[in-house]
Amino acid sequence: MQQQQQQRQIFTAALLALVFILAAVSTAEAGKKEKPEKKAKKSDCGEWQWSVCVPTSGDCGLGTREGTRTGAECKQTTKTQKCKIPCNWKKQFGAECKYQFQAWGECDLNTALKTRTGNLKRALHNADCQKTVTISKPCGKLTKTKPQGKFHLLKAA
Repeated sequence: MQQQQQQRQIFTAALLALVFILAAVSTAEAGKKEKPEKKAKKSDCGEWQWSVCVPTSGDCGLGTREGTRTGAECKQTTKTQKCKIPCNWKKQFGAECKYQFQAWGECDLNTALKTRTGNLKRALHNADCQKTVTISKPCGKLTKTKPQGKFHLLKAA
């Protein structure tokens, strides 16, 4: 009998502890203010428009480019950004445009030039690049075929 009474006391104590914990949690929940969800700010600022990369020295390497955007309530409408122009790119097609070139074609004997085509591989900083470009270069030394005749050497006696 005494054992049952101890079990009831333990059960009652546990039940009271549980009620106390639930009351404390609900009081804490009630004290918290609900945060309004962050609303996405609708900005009247336009997209950044970037100039081409201008190397600090020479025609490749590190440099800067200018960015501008429009908008009545924009905090910032111009900014400068660091950029880099790879030195191994064909600059005649734009320093920010990278092309994958095919093999050189046959030499055109009329113009003494050979050509090849390149397809756009990558454009830095959303540069405006042509999708396909063609380049030409001189053929180099043209080898002329020699007549295959027999020559006789005369020996002086």
